[in-house]
Amino acid sequence: MATTVRRRVQKRRESLRAQGLRPVQIWLPDTRLPGFAEESARQARLTASADHGDAELADFLDAALADLDDAAEPESDG
Repeated sequence: MATTVRRRVQKRRESLRAQGLRPVQIWLPDTRLPGFAEESARQARLTASADHGDAELADFLDAALADLDDAAEPESDG
């Protein structure tokens, strides 16, 4: 049975490669580690406080949101 599974995986990978895709390995933080949630919250607070005092960033984000709102509105024929 292992050979069958191995062959199926090989065929799937060959199919994906034929579509122009390639495998990529990425490393992510382990969210199960003790202290992860606390550290994430600490970093989020730091980011929020830095963003809060950045008027230029706020203007940029407001402009980006307005662009999204404009793009979401259907065009009228009138």
